Amino acid sequence: MMAELHWHPVDWSIVGPALVAGLLVLATHVPLGLQVLRKGIVFIDLAVAQIAGLGVVLASSLGLEPHGWEVQLCAAGAALAGAALLLQMERRWPEIQEALIGGLFVVASCVAILLLAHNPHGGEHLKDLLVGQILWVSPTQLQVVAVLTALLLLAWWRLPPAWHRAGFYVVFALAVTASVQLVGVYLVFSSLILPALAVRRAATPGRQVIWGLGLGAVSYTLGLGLSAMFDLPSGAIVVVCMAGICLMGARLVR
Repeated sequence: MMAELHWHPVDWSIVGPALVAGLLVLATHVPLGLQVLRKGIVFIDLAVAQIAGLGVVLASSLGLEPHGWEVQLCAAGAALAGAALLLQMERRWPEIQEALIGGLFVVASCVAILLLAHNPHGGEHLKDLLVGQILWVSPTQLQVVAVLTALLLLAWWRLPPAWHRAGFYVVFALAVTASVQLVGVYLVFSSLILPALAVRRAATPGRQVIWGLGLGAVSYTLGLGLSAMFDLPSGAIVVVCMAGICLMGARLVR
């Protein structure tokens, strides 16, 4: 039998920062997601997010402070190394790139599991990596991610055409590194792909971004509200809400 759901009032002191975190993730992931669809490499975010998470797990295994700068450096370094590998794959084996990306994701996932195998809190760490802890983001995390988001967006829109290929992978790796520690792998993938899929038929790139940000913002607001009201896992309910809202949004855009 299903457990009975009990209603709770929404505590905006918790939900508010989580919503800001979701909007910061969307700010970079919607335009990057549209580019991912154009390039036909849908699973790149899963691979890069998992590699960044592997960097976090490795840093934790070495006994580093969970939210210290060393951990962020490990995560960013791992993601940039993965991005460099993906760029080489695109250049050398473009016809099988999606299959190689999937293989890279599986290998990174299994290495993370092996590193956590003898950790008494390994299951909890793995769950946090996948579904995130968006309701517990700190003001310091939001400030750092807000500055990084602004810099990445500026770099992306100001990149010279000659740097678009390599620049995409660098911006993508750094954006995913920041977001995966805020919201987890599942929400990173959903924020990147679901709004982009819904708005891909919009008339102009500008409208695609605006519609994508709008659909994503509604999804985070509804999902986080339901999570707080009914004590449901925040990452999972936001993903489900985003799937439904983007499905309806795709019909509106068309």
